[in-house]
Amino acid sequence: MNNFPKLHNATWPGLVGKGPDSEPVIPFDTLLSMTAAAEVKGVKFDGIDVGLLEPHFDLNNPDEARKLADKVSKYGLNVGSLVAPIWAGSAMGTADQRKTFVEMVRKSCEFGQKLKDLGVRHYGVVRIDSAAGVTDWAKDPVGNTKQIAETFREACDVAAGFGEKLAAEGEICWGAMHSWKHMVELLEMVDRPNIGFQADMSHTFLYTMGYNAPENRILPADADLKDRETIKAALKTVTDVLRPWTIDFHVAQNDGSVFGSGSHDKTGRHCQATDPNGLLDIAHDAGYWLRDENGQLTKAFQHICWDGCMFPNAVMENQQTWNDILAAMVKVRDAHGWKG
Repeated sequence: MNNFPKLHNATWPGLVGKGPDSEPVIPFDTLLSMTAAAEVKGVKFDGIDVGLLEPHFDLNNPDEARKLADKVSKYGLNVGSLVAPIWAGSAMGTADQRKTFVEMVRKSCEFGQKLKDLGVRHYGVVRIDSAAGVTDWAKDPVGNTKQIAETFREACDVAAGFGEKLAAEGEICWGAMHSWKHMVELLEMVDRPNIGFQADMSHTFLYTMGYNAPENRILPADADLKDRETIKAALKTVTDVLRPWTIDFHVAQNDGSVFGSGSHDKTGRHCQATDPNGLLDIAHDAGYWLRDENGQLTKAFQHICWDGCMFPNAVMENQQTWNDILAAMVKVRDAHGWKG
C-alpha cells in the first residue's frame, strides 16, 4: 500500500460560508473528532489542514499552538498546511491594510513554527490569497496586480524567515488570481523562491470555463460537459501551465457551477465526493496535478487535502460524508501515490 502522499482533511469548511447570515459555525473539536473517526478498510486520515480563523483559533493567544498540538496528538494526527487569516487586510488595499495582511502572514508562520517545534507538523505550506474582489481589481488591473505582487513579496520575505512557503489559492473570486493566466502573471511578478500555487480540483477547474475572465476560458462556451474527452483536454491545458508552480493540492469534486454562501463570494462549487452530477473523475483527474506531462509522479508535496466548503451542516455533521471523502482520497493515493 502507498503511504504517500499523506491524506488530510480540512477544518475550515466548518467556518467558510457560515455565520449569522448562514448556518452556525461547526466547532473545531467536532470536525477533529469526525476526521479521526473516519475509516475505510483500515485506512484513516493522517492529519488535518487548518484555517487559523476565529472562532476556531485566536492567534493572539500564546498557548493556542500547544492546545492544537495536544488535541491532534490525542487522535494520532498531524497538522499540514495552514490558512492565514489575511482578510482583515488586503494585498491591494491601503498601506495599513497591506501591513495587516503581512502581519497576519507573520502570525500564521510563527504559529506553524510552534507546531513544528511541538512535533505535530512536518510538511505543508501557508495559504494566502489577495483578499481583494475581482470587481475592485478590475478598476485598475495593471496597477492593482503590481500592488498585490509587492504585498506578496513582503509576505514571502517574512515567511522565509520561518522557513515557510506561501501558496496562492487558485480561486475565481480573488482579484489577480481569478484565471490561470492572471495567476501565472502574478506569481512571475512576485518572483520569490518560496511562493507557489495551491490547486483545488473544484476551484481550479472553473479556470477552464472562464468565470470572471471569459477571455481566458479554455472550454468553449457551448462545450458538452458530459464529454469526458473534452474535460480531459481542458484539464491537461490548465494543469500543464500551473503544475510547475503547484506546491499544495486539494482533492475535490465540481459540477461546473459556481456557489457562495454567507459572506463568501461565488466560486467553484464543491460537491460531495459521491455527487452524481460531478464532472470530475476524482482519482483519474488528480493525476493531471500529481503526475508530470510524461506521466511520472512529481512528488512535489508530501500530503494532499480534501476541501469541501459551503456544504450544509447536516451534510458535514454526518459521519458517512467523511468516510466517503476518505474513500475518494484513498483511490487517489492508490493511483498516484508512492511508498516512503
